[in-house]
Amino acid sequence: MDQVATMAGSQEKPRQSFAGLWNISFGFFGIQIGFALQNANMSRVFQTLGSSIDDLPALWVAAPLTGLIVQPIIGHLSDRTWNRLGRRRPYFLTGAVLSALALLLMPLSPAFGAPLLFAAAMLWLLDASLNISMEPFRAFVGDMLRTDQHAAGYAVQTAFIGAGAVVGSIFPFVLEHLGVANVAADGGIPDTVKWSFWAGGAALLLAVLWTILTTREYSPDELSRFAGEPVPKPASAVQALVSKSYLASAAWIAAGLVVVIAVDALGLEKEVLLLGALLAVYGLLSATGIYLAKQGHSANMLSSIVGDFAGMPAVMKRLALVQFFSWSALFIMWINTTPVVTQYVFGSTDTASAAYNEGANWVNVLFTVYNGIAAVAALALLPAMSRRFGQVATHSICLTIGAAGFLMFFLVRDAQALLLAEVGIGIAWASILAMPYAILASNLPQAKLGVFMGLFNIFIVVPQLLVATVMGSIMQAFFPGEPVWTMLFAAASWLIAALAMLRVRAAL
Repeated sequence: MDQVATMAGSQEKPRQSFAGLWNISFGFFGIQIGFALQNANMSRVFQTLGSSIDDLPALWVAAPLTGLIVQPIIGHLSDRTWNRLGRRRPYFLTGAVLSALALLLMPLSPAFGAPLLFAAAMLWLLDASLNISMEPFRAFVGDMLRTDQHAAGYAVQTAFIGAGAVVGSIFPFVLEHLGVANVAADGGIPDTVKWSFWAGGAALLLAVLWTILTTREYSPDELSRFAGEPVPKPASAVQALVSKSYLASAAWIAAGLVVVIAVDALGLEKEVLLLGALLAVYGLLSATGIYLAKQGHSANMLSSIVGDFAGMPAVMKRLALVQFFSWSALFIMWINTTPVVTQYVFGSTDTASAAYNEGANWVNVLFTVYNGIAAVAALALLPAMSRRFGQVATHSICLTIGAAGFLMFFLVRDAQALLLAEVGIGIAWASILAMPYAILASNLPQAKLGVFMGLFNIFIVVPQLLVATVMGSIMQAFFPGEPVWTMLFAAASWLIAALAMLRVRAAL
């Protein structure tokens, strides 16, 4: 176990060895296995249990909505937690146990009276539990490392994310080649999926337990001393709301209503209604938080989170714009790579054809490549680049390289050549998972690192919801039946994000 210096006069955290960096982030390896199993298999599970393909988006919406709700709450709570287990580790453990339970029960869905409903409930439980564990891990690296190790710490975390994604994605493939049945009777879940979920649940729990048992957290007093700053009063964010008017809240509600009305007026996809509802709900929550603050309720969580969101530091606001365009491109990729590759590279849109299924299998190879490249780049490339160019320039360069990868998808029609595109995308993916968090951890108040990391997740979730709702309407209006144009949108998004990093440099 890495020992923690607690000398009263110390103003610098001890430098962590590579073993310390490993122990701090190893739990993320297990968490990412859980996410990979979810992403790769839940549509298969839902369709096996009788869901039509048109119903899949409604079932999948649990993932972004859960993250949007859970992460700020867990961040707020973990900032204020200190017990025998620590500050962040109680949430690691709670999330890991619940995630393992969901992965255990998910394959048993056919045994329940309403299997599809049960599977959907397990997806909500799984995603909420993974978010409970994931959010504190982001803040944990900032808690445990000195500023000059933040880039290295988040790079190691990114390497575990990439490795976990590869392992979780390849589980069913490996089991099939080991002789485990990949086909089940109608309404049943194949043994490859069952054993993947059960093995993944065990791996997740063991990885998180490794981090819990091999690390010891700094106490709030130690963190305050290291940061050279007093612990802020919990009511400070709430007090800032007292002087605010309800005008901005009313504007959010009005914007939501306009979007809802526009769905029928302009014939937009029905999924856009979700976007309007979210805008209106945020306006209502903001107004409620302001009202509670004005009434003197200084200890309530809603007002604290609303106040922290309104009072984000300048560097976080500018990184939020970068994050928005970065993740917009990623969700475009995850949704559209299969139709693009099968239609334009393998020449088929018939899901029953051999060419289509060969193309779909090749997409799995492409995704494995970019996750593997991300794991390698996180350790072999990003630390060296950040030392040479700085974190801001490194992220801008990596996003530009990734944009070139998306441009290849738009222009190239050779399956093997797309492996090179995935190298560029993998480098950018590694940077997206590491550099923004390293910059934030070095420039946010230590005592509020959890809630700010949780709020930063909003700028991951909102792009996902926008792509899921608005992109379909755009494609139907301008590029019907031509999904390749989505890759040009993705390339443009990453170029905009790369340019937006210039504003981040100005805020540092």
